[in-house]
Amino acid sequence: MTMIRLLRSLVLVLVALVLVVLALANRNIVELHLLPAAVGDFIGQDWTLRLPLFLVIFGGILAGVLLGFVWEWLRAHRTRASGQAAKKQLRKIERETAKAGATGDKPRDEVLALLDQSGR
Repeated sequence: MTMIRLLRSLVLVLVALVLVVLALANRNIVELHLLPAAVGDFIGQDWTLRLPLFLVIFGGILAGVLLGFVWEWLRAHRTRASGQAAKKQLRKIERETAKAGATGDKPRDEVLALLDQSGR
């Protein structure tokens, strides 16, 4: 168990190191235009952000990861819904079984009734 924890820590340190090196190598300020120049001129707005390049890169990575999480959550909705329906059905069957056992109902199947009689 300790080996897995050590390996996980090593991977996290390596990822952090790569991200720090990437950020240091891309500190130059870039202009991020939110609208094309022609559209900006047409509406009279120039929506431009001046950011370090590494923030643009990290923002893109973060947006991709979030989009992937949302996509997977939506894709797995059907599986979660069928699991909830199965759980609900199981609870219903357990209640019916407990109720039948409490009332002492005899089995209605002839084979089961014969087996019950032969066991006595």
